[in-house]
Amino acid sequence: MKWLAKYADYAYALLRIVAGFLLAFHGSQKILGFLSEFRPPVWSQLWIGGIIELVGGLLIGLGLMTRGAAFICSGMMAVAYIQFHWKFQLGSQIFPAINKGELAVLFCFIFLYIACRGGVKWSIDKKD
Repeated sequence: MKWLAKYADYAYALLRIVAGFLLAFHGSQKILGFLSEFRPPVWSQLWIGGIIELVGGLLIGLGLMTRGAAFICSGMMAVAYIQFHWKFQLGSQIFPAINKGELAVLFCFIFLYIACRGGVKWSIDKKD
């Protein structure tokens, strides 16, 4: 399967783009009300999270200021998991499959990886 190695940067770029735009979609739901009737109050924690999702997701997807945006989004998703899913509960509630926090955990670690790796291919801030 070594032949796949030459496509690693392309696969990574697709991961970055898709993950970024998926996060931006969540933010557009909260901030713009896109395909959602829920809109958190302005300046609430959920509203600020929606701004981070929308702006950070777009920056990550476009590959602009990728490392910084991904680092902030990774931290935001860690907070989202701890505060809204795990809630410091013991027992089975610690597991993401039980507390419905799988997406938050995945986003957290995907964005941490993107923060470490940067934009790479198909990014605005790519440096050759």
